[in-house]
Amino acid sequence: MDIESTKLDVDDDVSPIEEVRLTVSNEDDPTLPVWTFRMWTLGLLSCVLLSFLNTFFSYRTEPLLISMITVQVATLPIGRFMARALPTRKFSIGSMEFSLNPGPFNKKEHVLISIFANAGSGFGSGTAYAVSIVDIIKAFYHRKISFLASWLLVNTTQALGYGWAGILRKYVVDPGEMWWPACLVQVNLFDALHEKDNKRMSRAKFFLIAFICSFSWYVVPGYIFPTISTISWICWIYPKSVTAQQIASGMRGLGVGALSLDWSVVASYLQSPLISPFFATVNVAVGYVAFMFVILPIAYWGVNLYNAKNFPIFSSHLFDAQGQVYNTSAIVNDKFQIDMPAYEKQGRVNLSVFFALTYGIGFAAIISTLTHVALFNGREIYEQFRASKKEGKVDIHTKLMRKYNDIPNWWFHLTLLLSFGIALALCIFMKDEIQMPWWALIFAAVLALIFTLPVSIITATTNQTPGLNIITEYIMGLILPGNPILNVCFKTYGYISMSQAISFLSDFKLGHYMKIPPRSMFLVQLIGTIIAGTVNIGVAWWLLSTVENICQDQLLPPNSPWTCPGDRVFFDASVVWGLVGPKRIFGPLGNYQALNWFFLIGAFGPLLVWLLHRAFPSYKWIGLINLPVLLNATAAMPPATSVNFNCWIVLGTIFGYYIFRYRTAWWQRYNYVLSAALDAGLACMAVLLYFTLTMNGKSISWWGADGEHCELASCPTAKGIVVDGCPVF
Repeated sequence: MDIESTKLDVDDDVSPIEEVRLTVSNEDDPTLPVWTFRMWTLGLLSCVLLSFLNTFFSYRTEPLLISMITVQVATLPIGRFMARALPTRKFSIGSMEFSLNPGPFNKKEHVLISIFANAGSGFGSGTAYAVSIVDIIKAFYHRKISFLASWLLVNTTQALGYGWAGILRKYVVDPGEMWWPACLVQVNLFDALHEKDNKRMSRAKFFLIAFICSFSWYVVPGYIFPTISTISWICWIYPKSVTAQQIASGMRGLGVGALSLDWSVVASYLQSPLISPFFATVNVAVGYVAFMFVILPIAYWGVNLYNAKNFPIFSSHLFDAQGQVYNTSAIVNDKFQIDMPAYEKQGRVNLSVFFALTYGIGFAAIISTLTHVALFNGREIYEQFRASKKEGKVDIHTKLMRKYNDIPNWWFHLTLLLSFGIALALCIFMKDEIQMPWWALIFAAVLALIFTLPVSIITATTNQTPGLNIITEYIMGLILPGNPILNVCFKTYGYISMSQAISFLSDFKLGHYMKIPPRSMFLVQLIGTIIAGTVNIGVAWWLLSTVENICQDQLLPPNSPWTCPGDRVFFDASVVWGLVGPKRIFGPLGNYQALNWFFLIGAFGPLLVWLLHRAFPSYKWIGLINLPVLLNATAAMPPATSVNFNCWIVLGTIFGYYIFRYRTAWWQRYNYVLSAALDAGLACMAVLLYFTLTMNGKSISWWGADGEHCELASCPTAKGIVVDGCPVF
């Protein structure tokens, strides 16, 4: 974006960003009530419900993520109903006077309810990241951790970044130049939902119809006929061909021809395709096709990269040199550290070529994001940050927000002090449970603090957020290898503290645009985060204690949904970076040292594109090449599989291009409503099926309930490799 084209005269108080001027209202009504009974009731209920559902689904093979948009759509008719039904009588408590119904349900109440819900959905990531630490300790390593340590770990990692994020608000929220593009989507949706709706098919009626359809249909793929969740029909034609099944399997192969009739498969990992802009869908499609149908086949069948044929073509498991699943438990001693004699006996850890390449692409993606932003957006970021520091020059939205009482800095200082102090106590007094020394916590917090401001500026101006997960686990893997839980704890405190801080600032900018009193925003975010973290760990503890063999995909029946694909990847990362360590995987003592060249590819790839763009300015398409987006296209794989991408890309194209272009009015009115209804209906039926049938051990046994029927897709094809259930070549 050209900085000159988006700025107005410096004396003008309207927003300096054109997109903001076109989207966000310059008016405010400070008399609208926000601390209402409706807001607290619907907000707390939404937070608890989304926390429960997202944690519940996170353990399933297709972990549906129910986002804030579902609550935005669903709570509007409920809020309006409460405004009609609740008594308007005023009550007094001492000198305070309040009413259950202070008037019509307003937009500001709706925003705060949605912020509560956003906390319940982990600010778009589902469940709290630290829950995965508890999962791998209990379900994969089969060790113990107390509920108190788990609760403290989850909530301190979620809240630690809030302290310094609040202090940084004046740099990345108040200035008009820091415009946070993603927030404009939410502003637009709130405005659309609160327009007067006198049509025969209102949004509320449409939502109800779509909800009933989604609710009713999910009993088919969710219970009666699970095979239609992944229809890999080529496997049915070639039931004895390993190669055909490797090509066709939507769960364990390239997914050629694989499709699904299950919304949970469509919306898992990549969220709803209905809310993805078409240009983003195209970028994901290009990256996915290039990786799955060009790079991966060449690496596997063409050059047998890293002895690829000794292992499955598509797997996130770890293997020994003979193609057997690596016995991780055998190399962990009683101190929860690596047992070197046992490791040397079993040999080096091997990855499927798919998994190895995803690590390499991940290395390139994080570096390319920094390089691309520096080259293509660096001057813009510098100009906007410099303009944001000029005193006395504020846009209309910041001027309007000054009508409200600001948040005292001591609120943020206290939040930081309490969260850091509790985390420090956890590291000192419960070190035997989390392996993390006190100095590692300080190191992680300093790392997160240093990166929060620059990454926030990048996000606020370009809508791209570089992650610290690979950097943090690589650093600690080099400093203290052999300690798996230490590594994931360090990664979580270092990465999630920054991520939560950026989510906090993003929500604050949404509140800034919607003119929500800052103190209300802060309290809703903080309370919602603590409630969500508590529900997250409570549901996790319950499932880990009641579902037999949860997360053990080799011990579960074929149609069991409790395979925990996300936790499987998290566990593998703890082994790769923590237990075994990067030196024995990506260093001179491992098989994958060459993957470090991807860091250089990520650094110089955007530079090449930038130079070509400067050399040939008339070729406009060169400037549209966004390497970070292309490289991050398959970032969800693993645990996402090819059938997820196939369905997502097809539906994203239908709704994001054809319906948006040729049925614009319908798209504008019903698109987001349909997405929310599909999510909500599926979620309700899935929970109902679990409590009424699954918990009581009632299941159906027939061909349509035995998975996708591509059992040979996970077989190796190298000569002499013997694996149970697979032919020997």
